[in-house]
Amino acid sequence: MKSPDIAALEAAVGHSFAHHDLLQQALTHSSYAREMESARSAPEGHVGDNEQLEFLGDAVLGLITTEELFRRFPMFREGQLSKLRAHLVSERHLIRVAQELQVGHFLRLGRGEEKSGGRNKPALLVDALEAVLAAIYLDGGWEPAQRLVRDRIITPELDRVVHHGSLPVTDNKSALQERMQALGRPQPVYLLVKEQGPEHSKTFTVEVRLPSAENGGPPEFVGRAEGLTKKNAEQEAAGQVLEYLRVAQPSEGRGKRPAGSN
Repeated sequence: MKSPDIAALEAAVGHSFAHHDLLQQALTHSSYAREMESARSAPEGHVGDNEQLEFLGDAVLGLITTEELFRRFPMFREGQLSKLRAHLVSERHLIRVAQELQVGHFLRLGRGEEKSGGRNKPALLVDALEAVLAAIYLDGGWEPAQRLVRDRIITPELDRVVHHGSLPVTDNKSALQERMQALGRPQPVYLLVKEQGPEHSKTFTVEVRLPSAENGGPPEFVGRAEGLTKKNAEQEAAGQVLEYLRVAQPSEGRGKRPAGSN
């Protein structure tokens, strides 16, 4: 008979298991398995833990996340997609999901791990979450695994990023401003050139135009990028201008000669 605890976890992840031994293994930490083995006699000494399931779950999570981002953001470049994926599968994000699902409550831990606060350890909880995902995949196939990743890991976080622009990015804008000051050149111009998509899930296209050394001339270089927020798009485009300046700096240095020199 299914325990009330397991039924609660199944409800939380949105999947009812046909093979409960898979879920049990996903929730079994190696410390518990080794303790149980030491209490048994051979040949029945082996107790499965969740390490192999965690390995599979990590791969399933990566593929589902990649496919979902590829489908949702067809105009994004590889670098933008990679940044989003890295954030969505990071321990920093997954620990929040594991806590929301109360994964720690269901774990089977050895006595030592229990005493040391294993139910609240980020690495342990994230590993267990990925193991549960693998168990769902093995038990029910791609669809329920995809549903868990989409509904509990990807969509809520993308909504948060879209509304608050909180995805960590490198501060390319500040670095570009400092570089232009050091070169004695005018600051670049940031322009929002396009907004696309529904109000709750827009993408923004921004250009960063590097002024020409000749007054009134066309821009020397234009960085162009898309992002879930204007801020992120500006940062990405500013990074392109920085890279251009890094490559072009030697020729710029030769061109900036003092007045009256030969």
